[in-house]
Amino acid sequence: MIKDWIARVISVLLVPPSFTLIIFILFAIHLETEQVKIIVTILVAFFFGFIAPIILFLKFRKRGLIIDLDASVKEERTLPMAITISFFIIGIIILIIFKVNIISIAFWFCYISNTLITIFINKQWKISAHTMGAAGPLAALFFVFGPVALIFSILTILVGWSRSRLKCHTIMQVITGGLLAFISTYLQMLLITRIFN
Repeated sequence: MIKDWIARVISVLLVPPSFTLIIFILFAIHLETEQVKIIVTILVAFFFGFIAPIILFLKFRKRGLIIDLDASVKEERTLPMAITISFFIIGIIILIIFKVNIISIAFWFCYISNTLITIFINKQWKISAHTMGAAGPLAALFFVFGPVALIFSILTILVGWSRSRLKCHTIMQVITGGLLAFISTYLQMLLITRIFN
């Protein structure tokens, strides 16, 4: 069916790493004034938030450690998520060393903490990491640009719809993932920027 095809395209294109790269490009351009910091912010997002997680996923798929594109078996998610956290830790160290804007550092920290939360929840329940990967960036945009950023909530809704349509998650897993990531990300960014600004 056409709806299934559309859902698959959305699910493949709007993976969490895609949002990571897009948001940090926006942040680099909007928040940084020094060329070096712009480049560092974008490169860190590209290598440690986009390329590395995708390559890791493809390696796991090739070796049969993840059975399908949707990582539908929740037990298969823990190890790649844990390894991805190591990418995020390297990334945040670089961002701190180069003293990029605290908002970018705060949001990058959210990738570490939210992934840890996902791993913990995933042991009992298959929360939608896709929806979390869309809702967290939405919260970051809302934090920086205000209510106008909520126009991008359509992307989070589309991602949630696609995961439900493909029967990867229940509606409750999708909604919970979206709300948890949005609230968690916003509150962490608020706290971190207030402490270190």
